[in-house]
Amino acid sequence: MTEKQTWSQRFESALHPAIARFNASIGFDIELIEYDLTGSQAHAQMLAHTGIISPPEGEQLIAGLEQIRQEYRQGKFNPGIDAEDVHFAVERRLTELVGDVGKKLHTARSRNDQVGTDTRLYLRDQIQQIKQQLREFQAVLLDIAEQNVETLIPGYTHLQRAQPLSLAHHLLAYFQMAQRDWERLGDVYRRVNISPLGCGALAGTTFPIDRHYSAKLLHFDAIYANSLDGVSDRDFAVEFLCAASLIMVHLSRLSEEIILWASEEFRFITLKDSCATGSSIMPQKKNPDVPELVRGKTGRVFGHLQAMLVIMKGLPLAYNKDLQEDKEGIFDTVNTVKACLEAMTILLREGLEFRTQHLTEAVAEDFSNATDVADYLAAKGVPFREAYNLVGKVVKTSIAAGKLLKDLTLEEWQQLHPAFAEDIYQAISPRTVVAARNSYGGTGFTQVKTALVAARTQIAE
Repeated sequence: MTEKQTWSQRFESALHPAIARFNASIGFDIELIEYDLTGSQAHAQMLAHTGIISPPEGEQLIAGLEQIRQEYRQGKFNPGIDAEDVHFAVERRLTELVGDVGKKLHTARSRNDQVGTDTRLYLRDQIQQIKQQLREFQAVLLDIAEQNVETLIPGYTHLQRAQPLSLAHHLLAYFQMAQRDWERLGDVYRRVNISPLGCGALAGTTFPIDRHYSAKLLHFDAIYANSLDGVSDRDFAVEFLCAASLIMVHLSRLSEEIILWASEEFRFITLKDSCATGSSIMPQKKNPDVPELVRGKTGRVFGHLQAMLVIMKGLPLAYNKDLQEDKEGIFDTVNTVKACLEAMTILLREGLEFRTQHLTEAVAEDFSNATDVADYLAAKGVPFREAYNLVGKVVKTSIAAGKLLKDLTLEEWQQLHPAFAEDIYQAISPRTVVAARNSYGGTGFTQVKTALVAARTQIAE
């Protein structure tokens, strides 16, 4: 379509040039061109299969569409705004290549079911790519975790020192988040992989099409059972944006921890030059740009989810032009998630080092072993709540005296309660504290090693 053309004999004049520009989507939906060509080839094959067009005509259409694919890949097909959208651009070029038979391609099809098909073909491809990136991210987490089973790191609640942890256990928490992301995308994929092709504009078609045949050609698992639903459904897009938002939540949480760990106040990690930047005015600085950008980009993905929900919330059936606005948010979300996963995987693999000696010192210089003192007394028959209150008092007096629990003499321990014995020092050493938490899923070294084996098996499946 051009601004000098009309849609059909129903129209007496063309669109105003500014409205034509406003209406056009070719600037961004060109992203769908390969998927549009694939979907159109399947549609042409189905038309020939059902006798709606002749087999030679079907072959002409398929060959012409393949030529457009090659022209696009070679940079020779670059439709402008006069094409309005990718679908018209392809159809117009096809007619130039094969003549009037190109005008038969749109038989028994609407742009409504066409764009729905294209979007699903695109999204299922991107979901598979993101799932693979998640596996690579998980693999790097496991590599670091396997090297740090007995490296200790302070654990926090409310950003206050809580209990010491195995560093591997800490990293495995992010592995599990990524595993849920991987599984969630698989669940979304099932609802993405349903074909709307053949639903027409909203009511189906009078032609004797075979929707199951075209769906099989395109490797869809099923077809929409209701033509109205088929052209107006964007639940799959909302679900994808939800899943993508959760991926970004998890990457952002890890980013926040890395930013904290790299600070002078924590000093848990050192950033390598390959993944850090400097200051334009302060030469001593090394900035954690990668995790900061990931943390920042999370907001744009959330924004696309919110925008999609707002687009959908008031739409009557069936297709409405508002749905043109779904694509840019989906495309940008895909690109953002993929870029963030790649950057974070590189950062973990080659951009940082854990300062294990400092971590060892850190877990020894706090009161994060206080719970283990209470557990020690409880194991000797003292009711836990009584032990809990007693240890709270011990911590209070120790802070006042400028001491840690490890600094108390055995006499001081026994003045607090006669159940204390020489073994209290071993019981509250950070390594013992961590190793002792051997309940299923806990941070004990035995549990962590078991979890690592299970995780390796999981990503190999």
